[in-house]
Amino acid sequence: MNEYIIYYLIIINVVTFITFGLDKLFAIKNMYRVRESTLLSLCILGGTPLGYIGMKVFRHKTKKPFFKYGIPIIFVIQIIIIILLLI
Repeated sequence: MNEYIIYYLIIINVVTFITFGLDKLFAIKNMYRVRESTLLSLCILGGTPLGYIGMKVFRHKTKKPFFKYGIPIIFVIQIIIIILLLI
């Protein structure tokens, strides 16, 4: 079962990273955009680490306070939950 959790986290993180990159590309080309709620949902579902890295790599959503501060806060909460589950 633990291996499935690891696979899930890898997949959700890669999907989150790619989604941040695509949204930045769409923004540059004035195309259809990915909803902010979708980006945040992917982070909440476990994609926070690569979501944050995607923000930095693509320089996307870095000035929006909810992303700038929210994603690190979400990550800390996720770490606390994992620690509590392991105790």
